[in-house]
Amino acid sequence: MNPALIDYGAGNLRSVANALRELSIHPRLATTPADLNGASHLILPGVGSFGDCMAQLGKLHLTDPIREWIAAGRPYLGICLGYQILFESSEETPGIAGLGAFKGSVRRFRQRPGLKIPHMGWNSAVPRRPESPTWSGLGREPYFYFVHSYFPVPEDDSLIAATTRYGEDTFAAAIELPGLLACQFHPEKSQDAGLRLLRNFLTPEATARATFS
Repeated sequence: MNPALIDYGAGNLRSVANALRELSIHPRLATTPADLNGASHLILPGVGSFGDCMAQLGKLHLTDPIREWIAAGRPYLGICLGYQILFESSEETPGIAGLGAFKGSVRRFRQRPGLKIPHMGWNSAVPRRPESPTWSGLGREPYFYFVHSYFPVPEDDSLIAATTRYGEDTFAAAIELPGLLACQFHPEKSQDAGLRLLRNFLTPEATARATFS
């Protein structure tokens, strides 16, 4: 296994790399299209804004290679912004296009009395297909660590792998396709559950066995 961890200058790379090393997986940093050559997986963590992330990926000439990687069905793991930018647009930066790998937009939690924004801390994610190899051993309602004010709304409901409730909103905490997992929570900060999810997804046997209706 030879995963590439995309470094666009603002991701939480150290914590993600440390979590992977806990699993005896040693990623290489990728800052150019050439760095993706020979990679087994792409891992795109994200901290910052939707627009800044897209701008940085554009400056590094990584936008099209990432789109092509995902379109080819090659293994991709997106975390936080690495999940959000898969969609077409975000309320965070109107007018800035995302990767557009999937139809849908990214919306902000609506301000309501007593609701703290950002959504920060531990919350449950309810897998829609807990029998999937990706969610193996995590139970019916695993807890993960969240830090975000925005969340994707996929047009294709069948993409949604897990949901989370915050305030009056139930949002897509993760999406999944064979070879692709993207989540709003931070598995690298989610202790045993996060490590288990990472191990499940990054194990080639689990990826190869994944089938969805």
